[in-house]
Amino acid sequence: MDWIYSPSDPLLETIAGSFIAFVLIILLTRIIGLRSFAKFTVYDFAVTIAVGSIISSVLTSSTSVAQGFIAIAALLGLTYLFSALQKKSKTFDDVISNTPLLLMDGSKMLYDNLKSAKVQEGQVVAKLREANVLNYNQIVAVVLESTGDISVLHRASSKDDDFEERLLKGVAKRK
Repeated sequence: MDWIYSPSDPLLETIAGSFIAFVLIILLTRIIGLRSFAKFTVYDFAVTIAVGSIISSVLTSSTSVAQGFIAIAALLGLTYLFSALQKKSKTFDDVISNTPLLLMDGSKMLYDNLKSAKVQEGQVVAKLREANVLNYNQIVAVVLESTGDISVLHRASSKDDDFEERLLKGVAKRK
């Protein structure tokens, strides 16, 4: 029965280790940059890696099911706690979450923002092609989203003026 639960399981150490691993994964992801994990939020990435590692440990080592369950529960509890703290504190949210970043303002490429986001100009141009942009005059903005995706906001023609500025609310203009 030791594979289900063992009195010698270090459950408190498992919770502490889960917390440390969770925080370190978030910090590393923030340092490395969003493009490394496009379409993942920092939480998605951290939880996915950590849960996968825990499951692997339970299946391939002497880690018990109870210890693995406690570790996964601790990670999910941390996710819930961090989400609640983000809702209550703008400062905490700013530290934990990525802010969308403007990569192009109209037809002007923002090279400092590209550099800080570790995005190449060619990647932006490829996104312009995917969005069927035929002319740089059609571009309203290109945004690196908090998930690492690149969004292209453009007009149907260079003469079209139907654009709502609130679509860029919360987007960092310059770094």
